[in-house]
Amino acid sequence: MGSHWLLNAVRFHVRVVDRVSDFIGLIAMYLIFAMVAILLLDAITRNVIQIPLHWCIEAAQFTLAAYYFMGGAMTLKNNDHVRMDLFYDGLSAKGKAKLDLVTITCLIFYLAVLLIGSLSSLEYAIDTNETRFSMWNPSMIPIKALMVGCIVLMLLQSVSLIFKHVATIWEFELK
Repeated sequence: MGSHWLLNAVRFHVRVVDRVSDFIGLIAMYLIFAMVAILLLDAITRNVIQIPLHWCIEAAQFTLAAYYFMGGAMTLKNNDHVRMDLFYDGLSAKGKAKLDLVTITCLIFYLAVLLIGSLSSLEYAIDTNETRFSMWNPSMIPIKALMVGCIVLMLLQSVSLIFKHVATIWEFELK
């Protein structure tokens, strides 16, 4: 009975983080359409009416960066990341879960280092009111804040995956 609340907390974490990852991933999916629209606008204004919009390329770059950051947690959740399946496919479900625990541990270390660097970068952007050196001169704070938030979500999704793999090894159901 004492571990019942812990199991419920783990289930709650998995359920909430999976839903948030799906929601953010869905938003990221639609960012591709926004990026295509921005690039189309740039092509038309630059080549057809000869009035270049200087902000279009940078806006497309920011949109692509946001897409990349926001899609990470959903990619982890859905197991859609790139993996070399040379040995992995031959493993049992428990064997895959054990190997995934090792790789997720490496991922968490990488994400933690990335988070430390991105927090430092965000702090610098806020302290100096950092902008891009361009004609448009946009603030770097929003994209760096988004990067920090998405790295945190990927860390939370990695913890969710750890819970799922441990449940597979111990044969628990977390849904």
